[in-house]
This record gives sequence, C-alpha cells and structure tokens, in this order.
Amino acid sequence: MNAEEQKLSYFKTEPIPDHILERMAECKKKGMIVPDETLIKRPSQIEGIREASRINTGVLDEVASRIQVGMTTQDIDDIVVEYTHAHNAICAPYKFEGFPKSVCTSVNNEVCHGIPAKHRKLHEGDIINVDATTIFNSYYGDASRMFMMGAVSDKRRKLVEETKKCLEIGLAAAQPWNTVGDIGAAIVKYAHSKGYSVVRELGGHGVGVDFHEDPFVAHDAKAHTGMVLVPGMVITIEPMINAGRAAVVIDPYNGWTIYTRDNSDSAQWEHTILITETGNEILSY
Repeated sequence: MNAEEQKLSYFKTEPIPDHILERMAECKKKGMIVPDETLIKRPSQIEGIREASRINTGVLDEVASRIQVGMTTQDIDDIVVEYTHAHNAICAPYKFEGFPKSVCTSVNNEVCHGIPAKHRKLHEGDIINVDATTIFNSYYGDASRMFMMGAVSDKRRKLVEETKKCLEIGLAAAQPWNTVGDIGAAIVKYAHSKGYSVVRELGGHGVGVDFHEDPFVAHDAKAHTGMVLVPGMVITIEPMINAGRAAVVIDPYNGWTIYTRDNSDSAQWEHTILITETGNEILSY
C-alpha cells in the first residue's frame, strides 16, 4: 500500500466525528473558510505525527546540549544527521527542492533557510535559529529554536525572548473554531507593541503527512479571517520577528537564505501543534 492509498484507508476507517462535521457545516454556511477533510488528521495519523515530532524534539535537544561558541554551522548539521539517523529517521530538508543540507541554521540577520557551512563559525554574541524537520514512517515533525552564543547584547537577548513570547501568544490564539487569522493578529499586535516588525512573506503551515500543507499561517494577519481551526488539524506556528523593518531579501547566490533587507537582527521560534477539541497540543518544540 503506497502513501496515498494508506491515507485514503484512514479516511474510510477513521471518519471525522459527526459533531465536528456538523460544526464545520455551520461555519461554511456563515461564509467561513473550512478545511478540506483531508487536512483533518485521523487518530492513526496523529500518532504517527506525534512519534515523528518526538524524534524531532530530540534532535533539537541534542543540538542544545552540544552547541557552543567556536563550532561551525556545519557541525550543527552533522549533529542533526547523526541523531536523526540513529533514530531510523530522515532529515526532511535534505535535497528538498534542492536544499543542500539537513537542517537550517540562520545567524543574526538571517531570517530563515540559512545553509550550514564549514566556514561559518559561531562567535561570542551571535544568535542562531536551528530549524529541524524530521520524517519518521512517512510522517513529519517540525520545530525550531533560538540559541544565544555566550554573552549576547541586551538588544539581541530581548529580541530572542520577545520572539518566544510572540510564539506563546500565537499558541494561545490557536484555539478550536478560531481562525488562522486570529493567530497572526495576536502575534503582530504584540510584536508591534514592542517595537518589532513581523515578516510577511513567510509563515507557518499545515504539516504532518507532507512537509508543507495548507493552510498558510501568516503571522501578520487580521482577526476572524482565513481558515477555521478544526480539531484534528496539525499546523506550525513560527513567527519571524525583525528588530528593524519587516522587508526581507533572498540570497542571490544560493537562492535560499532569507536576510533582513536593512541588515537588522531577526529571531524565530517554531512549534508543531495539534488542534484539539479543548485547545491545542504541542507536538514538537
């Protein structure tokens, strides 16, 4: 049985509960955007995603235990590969649409998709985002963390801490029957109150069966807009917060790394979460 046949079998043997379908129908009558039923994960799928997410969290725990000033971003990639393979899993970024490495390492003014390299050393005072995605038994877990290298400036420390607060605020807004827009509205309000900007071109996404699924989770959005968050959906929340302006540029040489246009610092934290009937469950962090 291939992956598509397996997915269809889940839909037949693990149907969406009637009360969820009825609530979705009510939302649709009100003109709200409801997810396709394939975006609502079934119990067996959720268990698979949960296991992949557990390994992915372990990847970041391993990085956290070993990262230090003086190592290179390639050293981080090596750690990720070693841990992932030891757990019979796959590094999802490797060769994804041509990405050359197994993890993203974004330092200081790099917003995301930084490519590990032997020549890129971590220096005292740097901040770095390590973004890992793991495939296990065809399921995906996705998360990223910020690390502060040695004694960082108060400005950088505050950016890292307030970006984590943005994630926490987004998590609080990710409640069943709210909308995706409620997440972004809560994040951008807080970020702006602290004098920061929110990257608009990139955001969170559905995840679990594929690397990137619908919906797109904007971190700068209007409340009560976008897709309804239905129990069973699995998404990432991953605000990218800039110390300066929101504008970003892509590296013209590698075609991957995103930088702040004004060269200001940027930070990001990411969790994979499951929308439940009572709130949400953090799967990978």
